[in-house]
Amino acid sequence: MIRFLFPILVLMAPFIPQGLFQSDFIDQLSPLFKAGNSQEIAKNFNPSIALSILKEEDVYSKVQAEQILRDFFSKHNPTNSTVLHLINTNPNMRFGILSLATKNGKFRISITSKRTNNVFLITELRIDQEK
Repeated sequence: MIRFLFPILVLMAPFIPQGLFQSDFIDQLSPLFKAGNSQEIAKNFNPSIALSILKEEDVYSKVQAEQILRDFFSKHNPTNSTVLHLINTNPNMRFGILSLATKNGKFRISITSKRTNNVFLITELRIDQEK
């Protein structure tokens, strides 16, 4: 029976959607926020990113945004991060909301990303005090 199914599976492999067995982009970011790893998060930034942290917002370069995020993590040491909401129905865009627990309170993180050259890059990042 297995000898019969194996060739069928091999022939069907190219028709299985590429992202079917991969974790989602936002799910991959959550542990980086929990660790407060601004450098690894910034690797996923678009060259220019709309960044809003606690009502201070502007468009920054990738390097500037990483420094601002690092400063946020130094003031608010993360303890946990969970994915609250995820929209992944558009193959060229991802949107997610994370809950970030820190030693100074909880924050809501909104992430918007777009596919560029077959890779998702964060185009907008918002961090607000959780209500």
